[in-house]
Amino acid sequence: MPPLTPPPDAHPRAPKLGVPAGAVDTHIHLFGPASHYPFHPDSKYVSQDILPEHAIALQDTLGLGLSIVVSGGGYGRSYQHLADVLRRFPDRFRGVALLPEHVSKDEIAMLDRLGVRGARFVSPQHGAHFPLLSSSDLLERVVAAGWHVQFYPHRTDLPNFKDQLLSLGTDIVLDHFAHIPAEGGVSQPAFRCLLEMLDSGRVWVKLSGPMRCTAEEPPYPRVTPLAQALVRHAPDRLVWGSDWPHVNMSGRTMPNDGDLIDLLLDWAPDEIARHKILVDNPRKLYRLT
Repeated sequence: MPPLTPPPDAHPRAPKLGVPAGAVDTHIHLFGPASHYPFHPDSKYVSQDILPEHAIALQDTLGLGLSIVVSGGGYGRSYQHLADVLRRFPDRFRGVALLPEHVSKDEIAMLDRLGVRGARFVSPQHGAHFPLLSSSDLLERVVAAGWHVQFYPHRTDLPNFKDQLLSLGTDIVLDHFAHIPAEGGVSQPAFRCLLEMLDSGRVWVKLSGPMRCTAEEPPYPRVTPLAQALVRHAPDRLVWGSDWPHVNMSGRTMPNDGDLIDLLLDWAPDEIARHKILVDNPRKLYRLT
């Protein structure tokens, strides 16, 4: 039996940040009810029920208007749970899917109508059972649908995928600061590669999951120079995500989500830049009307 991932902080506090109307959390995961959606046998974790209603309560506390539900590894490459959430709550969520290898064009069109806007792929270092960039037929169908490719690199391996990602002919979204280790700083080759990719005008970066880039405790101070450098370099190509409910945090301090969004006060001190990151950029990326 895989380990039970610890639950998120049950008492998120209202942020100090004046969250602008229409702000979007671009990275959350949902699970359950377990009686209807069992975890995939290969999942590295199981979770208590983390339901849409819980996420909506978090939205209301943080002052957010919408969240992007990203298919996590818990359900493997099934999109059923995501599709059902989007059917039930079309005004509060959009989605990014982990797709089965042989998903049809008709299935992708159905998911698009429900609000899915991208497909998630990962570095093989995160697990070969997830969609990989070597899945050329799947990538072709995703690009043909007008979706973006959300890619999760592994630590310093982003340069290995740079050319392929930029050749795809669609927008690229990199998870969690491109998973670049914060201890390497802004001069490390992987971070310089990230800045070069942003200059293409087709790459976006999620200011999300700082705990995925460092083993530090909150407020993850080594991540701050990376975030500030990204904001200076390409404020029009950044979005923010909470990564709630913060799976696989056993043995670590569970962050409070009010504190997480308040990190933007240090990461993006300029209010105009924060408005882009929280409102304008996600509206463009996820085709929000």
